[in-house]
Formats: sequence, structure tokens, C-alpha cells
Amino acid sequence: MAITVRTITTEEHVAFNREQPSVSFLQTPAWARVKSEWRGESLGWFDEGGKQIGAGLVLYRQLPRIKRYLAYLPEGPVIDWESDDIGAWLTPLADHLRRQKAFGIRIGCPLVARRWHTETVKAAIADPKLARLSQASPDVVNHAATRTRNQLRSLGWRPPDSEQGFAAGQPQYVFQLPIADRTTDEVLKGMNQLWRRNIKKADKLGVTVRQGTVDDLPAFHTLYVETAERDHFGPRPLSYFRTMFDALLAEDPDRIRLYLAEHQGDLVAATTWVRVGDHAWYSYGASSTAKRDVRGSNAIQWRMITDAMIAGATVYDLRGITESVDADDPHLGLIQFKVGTGGDAVEYLGEWDLPLNPVLYKAFDLYLKRRR
Repeated sequence: MAITVRTITTEEHVAFNREQPSVSFLQTPAWARVKSEWRGESLGWFDEGGKQIGAGLVLYRQLPRIKRYLAYLPEGPVIDWESDDIGAWLTPLADHLRRQKAFGIRIGCPLVARRWHTETVKAAIADPKLARLSQASPDVVNHAATRTRNQLRSLGWRPPDSEQGFAAGQPQYVFQLPIADRTTDEVLKGMNQLWRRNIKKADKLGVTVRQGTVDDLPAFHTLYVETAERDHFGPRPLSYFRTMFDALLAEDPDRIRLYLAEHQGDLVAATTWVRVGDHAWYSYGASSTAKRDVRGSNAIQWRMITDAMIAGATVYDLRGITESVDADDPHLGLIQFKVGTGGDAVEYLGEWDLPLNPVLYKAFDLYLKRRR
């Protein structure tokens, strides 16, 4: 089958995404408005009969002083990743991006490669002989992902070096809670004892969770900055979140939500929730240093989970985790918090690079490393 790739309109892109069961919110046209430092383009894949069979959002980042670009498709494109001939889909993409003066391409394959259930993750954390989740036998292996990985390598694609300056892409390992065809009682029962106790405690102490509006973003951001200082990461400015809400809500009035957990008039936790189709994500979170004992973080997560179920989502995605399960890893607590929900650790096939001009590709890498 001969597949062609060409630019499509925002309306065509939105219409295609609407017909899919699940598309990453990073592959919606609205996301290009959020990432204003990049130039966005919507692409469509078409079969020989002219039917659209795929779509993708490309973000272009220019090399300084030269009109050449890195082309990035975060968690995309939306194509048949289990195809027997992935080259038929990616070769016309590379041809199109060459014509757009791209010196390199990064894609994010959303194909699940392996999955570890809750008890397997817990056992891996408890086993002192295991340092990484990949050393534990997975409960589910997708052999189609193995075939796609081999095809990508044969076509010249390669996983990005973890030390690359522009490797701040999307997580390869995430934690997901399956919620399809389950009742809230069943989901709650699947959580560990600590999660159930903390949800009950928050309710008993009078923690309330409400859905906020864009007018509540300043309060969220104040708490988010406090969280960033405590956890030692660089916070995004308030303007970023205003832009995110404006862009995503313009595309779909229920694409993104803000939640706030309060106790006796004090904001103790705040989060953002995103949904596309049957996939809901916990996106950003913040919590106060004071009143940690009222368990606002558990209460707000439980509200987002139950709201995702009401909205018809089949998966609630708690986003990234590290692969490390080493007891000395400072990120272990994040995995332990998420595994308490009773979900699965998931490995995606992840990000892959195709250098179209290796010299410029390396130069761009060095440029961004110096900016870090």
C-alpha cells in the first residue's frame, strides 16, 4: 500500500482525532498553541484511495541563526504502529519533513511494549537484588512492539541518548490504572490499605475537593511553586498554565480541568486533569507542606479517578515513573505512591530519533546542552 503524507487543516486533524479511541493530548492541534516556542503543523496520512488513515502534530524547533529545524512528534504520530511494514508509514513522513528543512526527527511511539501488574511491581521494589523494573519479568509482553522496534532500527531510527540535551521528552515508563467496566467500589478495593485509609481519613477530617476554573489558576500556581521549591524542580510560569487552559478548552470544553482540595479554608492540594477520548491523565500536581496529615493528595486523586470513570474513560494515567526500583533512589517514593492505586507499570516503545543531517543534529544537541 502506497501511503502519502501532507499538511492538513486543524479542523481535519481534530475530526480525525475525534474518531480515535485514544490519542495523546500532546498530539492534538491545540498543543501547538501551548508550545509557543515551537512552530506547529498538522499532518495527515492517506491511502491510495485518498482516505485519511493517520494524523500527527509536528512541532518544529529552529536551529539558531539557520533555517533548519528539529521536527518533534510527542507521543505520536497516530498511525498503525503494529503494521507489518512501519516503513510504509514513516518513510513518507521523513520525506515530507526533509522538504520542510528538518535536520532531524523525533517521534514518540505510543505502543505499549510491556506491562507489570501491581503485585509484580511491589515484589520488584521489595527485592534487593533488583535495581530496575526491567529486571522483573513482565506480566504482559506485546510481541508486535518487539517487531516494530526491530523495524525502526533497520530503518535507521534509534532511541535517543539519555544524556542528550533535548532528551527532556516524554516518559517511557508510566503508571496507569485500568478503570473500564469497574465500579468505584471495585477500584477502591483494588487500592492498598494505606490509600484506602488516607482517602477515608481525608473525608473524615473534612477535606473537600472541587473542580475549579481558570480564575483559580493563580491559587494553583502559588501552591505549585511551593511544591517546586520543596521537591527541587523548576516551575513553569503562571502564563504557561493560562495558555494551556485557553488552548485546550478552545478545542474541547472538557479537555482539561483544574481540581482543588481544601481543608478549613486552606488549599492543601491542586491538580490538573486532561482527557482525550477514553484516556484521562493526571497532568500537574501540587501540595502544601503544611497539613500533609489531612491527606489532600489522596483525596484529590480519588476525585479525579471517579470523575474519569463518570466521563467514560477506560484508563486513568498517573504519567511518568522512573525505571529504578532501587531502595536508595530518591524517586522510589513516587512509584510507591502510584502503585498504591492498584494499577500497572507500563513501558512504551517510546521516543526514537532519525538524524537527517547528522552534523546539524549534533550541533543542536550541544546547543541545548549549553542552555541547561
